[in-house]
Amino acid sequence: MRPSEERALKDLEVGRVEASGVAFTVEDGLAVVRKVESGTLTLWGSAPAFHVRAVSSAGANESWTVVVRNAMPDAELSVTVGGEPLLVDAFPGPLPTVKTWKVQVPAGAEARLTVAPPLWDQPRPFRFAALADVQEALPRVGDIYRRINADPTLRFIFFSGDLTQQGTVEQLEEFQSRLQESAIPLFATLGNHELYNPDPRFHAYFGRGNLHFTFQGVHFTMIDSGDGALDPRAEQALDGWLESARDSVHILGTHIPLVDPIGVRNGAFASRNEAAALLAKLARGGLDLTLYGHVHSYYAFSNAGIPAFISGGGGAIPEQFDGVGRHFLAVEVDPAAGVRTVSLVRVD
Repeated sequence: MRPSEERALKDLEVGRVEASGVAFTVEDGLAVVRKVESGTLTLWGSAPAFHVRAVSSAGANESWTVVVRNAMPDAELSVTVGGEPLLVDAFPGPLPTVKTWKVQVPAGAEARLTVAPPLWDQPRPFRFAALADVQEALPRVGDIYRRINADPTLRFIFFSGDLTQQGTVEQLEEFQSRLQESAIPLFATLGNHELYNPDPRFHAYFGRGNLHFTFQGVHFTMIDSGDGALDPRAEQALDGWLESARDSVHILGTHIPLVDPIGVRNGAFASRNEAAALLAKLARGGLDLTLYGHVHSYYAFSNAGIPAFISGGGGAIPEQFDGVGRHFLAVEVDPAAGVRTVSLVRVD
């Protein structure tokens, strides 16, 4: 009875490929290998910053073009071999979130590639957008992106699942295509609607359902709750992420709320016992904020003393008569002071 086990195992394979004598591994699976051919490696970023280990065999191809889609607009590529930097040539991309670089990786060497904006690992306050539940509104999600674009202080979109209505390849590709209207990247976990397809392809397009990254001193965790539960492998990973962030600001996003704040709809984990145990674990781990989707409205509440927000306003059919409408959240966070503000931004 582990419906998400297969997806938890898929997480472990994200970001691995071997081609032209070079084995590439994206550390912690924070980017998806979308294509590798003719000396070109194309990745889809799942975090603001990530590292790639490239192990080159003797006689391997040395000239590589690295293309990163869904990148931070100010992302840069740095490459080192044995701690020494290599020369990297940057080329203009067609979109702010598409970056292209060229680098020579010596045959028989091990290189480390870092894709990140400047000072990404230095603690500083910043703001990001939180969004969920686009579903059948895919054709008109551009108006939300344009509203987000109007606020240049927002660094990325933290998306808590239900990108699509049925999780088909066509819909995943459309979601990806519509993201061209966003000036900043979107980092997502999946929702229950991505599982309506009997052969879910979320991992191939957007990466891990369970992942963890840091940005400017703040820890972010996403967990796959698409089945209304958490796989034991994912929970084990969560244990490690909670420990690593114990003395830092830590924000968690997942699709299905652990508890239903009003108790009148099936908008929570399938097991109250599992939800209670997870909330106790999050509280002990010093989590600072939980961000949920699934319920197509806006709720602000507290779970186990942790501030919690449900924001399912990406365009899916809204709850009737609540008057909230389509929306996203703007979150201001300071690594020294915690989560400062979580603001509701209405789109229509």
